[in-house]
Amino acid sequence: MNMQPIGTPAGPEAVPDAAGQNLWRADPAFGRLLPLYLPAELLAVLLPQLDRLGALAGGELDALAGTADRNPPELVHRTRRGEDQQSILYHPAYREMERLAFGEFGLTSMSHRPGVFGWPAPLPPAAKYALTFLFAQAEFGLLCPVNMTDSLARTLRRFGSPELVDRYLPLLASQDMDALHQGAMFMTEQGAGSDIAATAVTAEPANDGTHLLYGDKWFCSNPDAELALVLARRGGGAAGLKGVGLFLLPRTLPDGTPNAYRIVRLKDKLGTRSMASGEIRLEGARAWLIGDPEAGFKQMADMVNSSRLSNAVRAAGMMRRALTEALFVARNRRAFGKRLIEMPLMRRQLAKMLLRAEQARAMVFTTAEALRRSDAGEEGAYALLRILTPLVKFRACRDARQVTGDAMEVRGGCGYIEEWPEARLLRDAHLGSIWEGTSNIIALDVLRAAERERGFEALQALITRLQAEAPLPGLPEALARAATLLDRAQADPALARAAASALYHLTSAAALAWEAAQTDDASRAALARMVLTHRVLPRDPLAVEDPDAAELGGLLEAA
Repeated sequence: MNMQPIGTPAGPEAVPDAAGQNLWRADPAFGRLLPLYLPAELLAVLLPQLDRLGALAGGELDALAGTADRNPPELVHRTRRGEDQQSILYHPAYREMERLAFGEFGLTSMSHRPGVFGWPAPLPPAAKYALTFLFAQAEFGLLCPVNMTDSLARTLRRFGSPELVDRYLPLLASQDMDALHQGAMFMTEQGAGSDIAATAVTAEPANDGTHLLYGDKWFCSNPDAELALVLARRGGGAAGLKGVGLFLLPRTLPDGTPNAYRIVRLKDKLGTRSMASGEIRLEGARAWLIGDPEAGFKQMADMVNSSRLSNAVRAAGMMRRALTEALFVARNRRAFGKRLIEMPLMRRQLAKMLLRAEQARAMVFTTAEALRRSDAGEEGAYALLRILTPLVKFRACRDARQVTGDAMEVRGGCGYIEEWPEARLLRDAHLGSIWEGTSNIIALDVLRAAERERGFEALQALITRLQAEAPLPGLPEALARAATLLDRAQADPALARAAASALYHLTSAAALAWEAAQTDDASRAALARMVLTHRVLPRDPLAVEDPDAAELGGLLEAA
C-alpha cells in the first residue's frame, strides 16, 4: 500500500530530471549572442549543426559520456600471442564520441581546411568554440585530444618544415576516422613541471637529420596519439630554455615500424576518466626538430596557449550545463509549498551562478575574436590575445569549480550521486585549474603578457572602445585602480592573482555591457552592473542588502 502523505511531491516533481533536453534550445542567450561574433551567412549554416549538437549533448552524447566515464581506458602491453605490442582499449562509447567530435562535427578539421559543413573556407575560431561550448556540456575529457590535435596542426603549420606539413597536416585535419592522426603534447616531467628550463629529456642528433629522444615524460594525455609535440634538451645545446627544442614525435615511423617509446602506465584520475593520460618512457624515439632550435618553448607556447583557451571554453560550457541543470531543478522542484526558484535565497544562488557563467561566455567569445584578428595580422591583436588567453583560463576555470559545486547543492543529495550529471561536472571542473598551468602559473603569465608584450595597453584599448559604445558607470575609475594594482603586482608577484582577477572582471563587465547594447538585452546589462557591484567594487560584508527580487527574477527568467 502507498503510504505517501497527501500533497507530498512524487516522481518528476520530487526529483526533476532534465535528461533529453536540447541544450542549445535551453540556452536562449546563446542564440542572441552568436550574431555578434559570426557573419550571418555562416551562422545560417551553423544553426542546424548547433541545434543537432544541442540535442545530442542533452541526450545521446551525455549518455555516451557517462558510460565512458564509468568505463575508463585500459593499457594492454602484449597481444594475445605474446607479442610486445602496446595498445589502449577504449570503451565503444568513447569511440562513438570520437566519431562525433572528429568526424561528424569536424572540430579539429574546421580551422585547417575548407569543406566542413560545406563552407568554402576554414571556419573562424568563434564557430569552433560555439560548437565546443555545446560539446563540453556533455563531455569534457575527449575535448582534450580534440584540442591537442587542433593545436598541434596549428603549431605544425606555423613552425614545421614544408615536408612535415605536407605529410601530416592532411591527416591531422581529416574527418575520416581511418585516416585521422590524433595529436598530443608531451611536456611535463616529474622534476620540471612548469619549470621548462629544468627539462631533462634529451635529444641526440641522428645521422639522418632526425633526433633520438631519451627520458621520461610524466603526464601525457592521449598517450597513444599518432603524433605528439615533445620538449627535449638538445645534446650540446645551451643551458636553460635556449637548450630546449621542440620535436615532432610519430607513434609509427614512415616505414611502418613502431617508434621507440613506451607507455609505462595510465593515470587513475579524479576526472576526465573517459580519456587516457599516462606516463611515457622515450627509449631512443626518433623525432623531427621543429622550427628554431633555441625557441622550443616559445613555439610550444603557441600550442599551450591554444589549449589554455580551449580549457576556458570547456569551463564556460560546463558552467552553462551546471546552470541549466540547476534552473531546471529550481523551476520544477517544489518544497514548502513553493517552487524553489520562488525562494529568495535560491534566486540569489542561481543569480551568482549565472553571473560567473555569463562572464566566462563573454570572455571566451571576446578572446575568440582577438584570435581571429591576430591570425589575420591586425595590429595590436596579438598583444590583446596574449593577455586575454591567460585571463580567461585563470578565472573561468576557477569559477567553474564554484558553479558546478553550487549546482550540486541545488539538486541536493541526488547531485552527489554519480548517475546524475553534477558529480562528473564537478570532478572534471577541477582539472581546468591545473591543466596547462596552475592558477599561480597562469596569474604570473598575465603579468608577463601585460608588461613584456604590452598586453595591458591592448586590454585598455579594448575596454575603452567597448565603453565608448556601451558606457558602464564606474568602470573607468575601477580600471584606473586596477592599473595601479597591476603595477604593484609587477613589483610584488604575491598580488598577481588579485590583479588578474580584477582585469578579468573589468574586461568581462565591459564585454557584457557591449553585448547588451548590441542586442538590446536589459538582463545582460544588469549582469554587467552586477559584475562591478559584486566582483570588483568594495563592499561592506556587514551591510544590510536589499536585493531587487524583481530584477533577480527577470534575470533568471531570461537565462
